[in-house]
Amino acid sequence: MSTVVPTTSRQFQIVRADYRNTDHARAVVALLDAYAVDPAGGGHALSAFTRDHLVPALAARPQAFSVLAFDEGQAVGLVNCFEGFSTFACQPLVNVHDVAVLSAYRGRGVGAQMLSLVEEMARERGACKLTLEVLQGNHGAARLYERLGFADYQLDPLMGHARFMQKWLP
Repeated sequence: MSTVVPTTSRQFQIVRADYRNTDHARAVVALLDAYAVDPAGGGHALSAFTRDHLVPALAARPQAFSVLAFDEGQAVGLVNCFEGFSTFACQPLVNVHDVAVLSAYRGRGVGAQMLSLVEEMARERGACKLTLEVLQGNHGAARLYERLGFADYQLDPLMGHARFMQKWLP
């Protein structure tokens, strides 16, 4: 299923990625690599291992799904998502793990259009919410997410906002 969403400048084709489709597979890797080398993505290219194994690893996980944006056949945007589970709601949730838009296409509605399809897919899965993380310095992305209805996570305002933390495992 694909959705063509009109914009003020061009129409972008927003599609559910098919990991078996070689064009989609190449687009997933190329767009994630472009994101990885961007300062917002850490500033380092994907490893050869990741480039070679990413799409088969995603395809092997039924809880993973991706959305792609194309402009006249050129891949310009990617969203990778993973279904999780909310114990408090006893329902699935969808974590938006990566949102990547080529720099020349930022600010043109590509991210919003892709996230609209992600929301539709999350509803199809019976998800109670979407979650995502954004770096404090990524002001453009944060404004987009807030405009789309995302807000800082908290359970009780007296306890404050949740922090996203990580621990690398050797």
